[in-house]
Amino acid sequence: MNEAKIHPEVEAIGEDIVATRRHIHQRPELAFAEYETAKLIAEQLTAMGMEVATEVGRTGVVGLLHGAVEGPCIALRADMDGLPIQETGDLSFKSQNEGVMHACGHDGHTAMLLGAAKYLAETRNFDGTVVVIFQPAEEGGGGGREMCEDGMMDRWGIQEVYGMHNWPGMPVGSFAIRPGAFFAATDQFDITFEGCGGHAAKPHETVDTTVLASQAVLALQTIASRNADPVDQVVVSVTSFETSSKAFNVIPQKVQIKGTVRTMSPEMRALAEQRIGEICNGIATTFGGTADIRYIRGYPVMVNTEAETEFAAKVAASVSGSCEEAPLVMGGEDFAFMLEERPGAYILVGNGDTAMVHHPEYNFDDNAIPAGCSWWAEIVEQRMPAA
Repeated sequence: MNEAKIHPEVEAIGEDIVATRRHIHQRPELAFAEYETAKLIAEQLTAMGMEVATEVGRTGVVGLLHGAVEGPCIALRADMDGLPIQETGDLSFKSQNEGVMHACGHDGHTAMLLGAAKYLAETRNFDGTVVVIFQPAEEGGGGGREMCEDGMMDRWGIQEVYGMHNWPGMPVGSFAIRPGAFFAATDQFDITFEGCGGHAAKPHETVDTTVLASQAVLALQTIASRNADPVDQVVVSVTSFETSSKAFNVIPQKVQIKGTVRTMSPEMRALAEQRIGEICNGIATTFGGTADIRYIRGYPVMVNTEAETEFAAKVAASVSGSCEEAPLVMGGEDFAFMLEERPGAYILVGNGDTAMVHHPEYNFDDNAIPAGCSWWAEIVEQRMPAA
């Protein structure tokens, strides 16, 4: 990493931030069950002198901090839920909750935002209002949507919102960002084909759902190869294939397939949903069967707004010495719901040469904390400088 501008006040509380991060790491909680984590966050924000609201979007926590004089209102967001994964690493602060771990670094995100909040509360070197958002259920539960539907943006008059995620493979404390579409929309499909089961020795007396569903699996791949513009991004993955019979000599009455769709634009999202329905219904009809199709829309495309992304990149460069252009990410991120309601930006901070997120040996690198805390602090101080 290039020469960094790390706030000395952040460095002074660095050990406390690390201790908080490791405490949270030992006690991971799943989506909408982050009760102990939320309690810890609320207690720390209250001790900083913040106005605190709990149970926002079910288990979310919001802290409010006022500067010297009135001014704009910007929000900083961290996620706080863990994943249903058994941790296999050999850490002294390994997860104490069986089958649950912080495999995505949300413990680090939460600790960094708490550290930045403490710095801002002590220095108050800004005009306006800072809202710190600790969001539940990022890992598939849609906690960002829940907080928005709870009226968070209007309740506190939020005008801009900024988020951050650690990223393995990038140098520790470095930054990367991109304007526009950044993280993909994440949808699911669940399709049940029904035909006419029977004896495997008499296939002519059946409507073979195994053959029918297999044809559908192959045909669904033509959405990317033959329906989508080659310059657009779309992923259609069938991840489960289950028959109603487990016997070797029975043609099953039903076959169920499941999978995910990832897209980078509303138009491509709509096309994928339309074609999945047309392909599966068409194949089912061709073979004499039926298709029951459920298409479930998940997180929308996460879109960084232009001006706020340019500002966030400038701040990152002032902290770490540079800010690279991030690649498109086909994973989902429910910060997208907040960016649908307010302008803002989402940035990646390097986690070094570690296991990838969602891996049982992943661990957030505490050495990224000073850069992450300083970026959040600088977002506030540069966006809302004290007069």
